[in-house]
Amino acid sequence: MMDHIKSILNKHLSLNIWLALLSSSTLLLCSCNTTERNCKFYNTGEFITHTQVNDTIYTSSFIRNDSIQIEIFNGKIDTSSYRWINDCEFVLRTLNPKSRLDLKNIHIKILTTTDSSYTYEYSFVGDKRKEIGTALKIDD
Repeated sequence: MMDHIKSILNKHLSLNIWLALLSSSTLLLCSCNTTERNCKFYNTGEFITHTQVNDTIYTSSFIRNDSIQIEIFNGKIDTSSYRWINDCEFVLRTLNPKSRLDLKNIHIKILTTTDSSYTYEYSFVGDKRKEIGTALKIDD
C-alpha cells in the first residue's frame, strides 16, 4: 500500500515539475515575441487616416510637422498642437476650439507600425472608451 502511495506521489510530483517547465517555457517564448514599433518614423509627415466608429468609417488627411498637426475632415481644416509623452504616445490639443468637445484633448497611442502605416488607439483624455484607427504615411 505504501509503495502505491509513493508511486502516486512521484507521478503527481513529476506532473507538477512538467507543468512548471511548460509554463516557464511558454512565458519565455511569449515574452520574446514583442511587437517592434518604429514610432519615430511617424512623428512628422503627411498622412491619410481611417477610423471606424460603430458601422461608419471616417477618413481624413493631415500633415504633422515639428509642432502642429493640420487635419482636413469633411472639408473643414482643424489645427492642433501636440505633445509627445513617449516615442509612441502623444496628446493633441485643438488650437482654435469651436465647441466644448473641441476643448477636450485627445490621447493617441501607436500600437503597431509597418513600413508605411501605423495602427493607433485614441480617446479623449480621461475617457475609458477607446477607438482604433489606421494611418497611412503618404509623404515625408
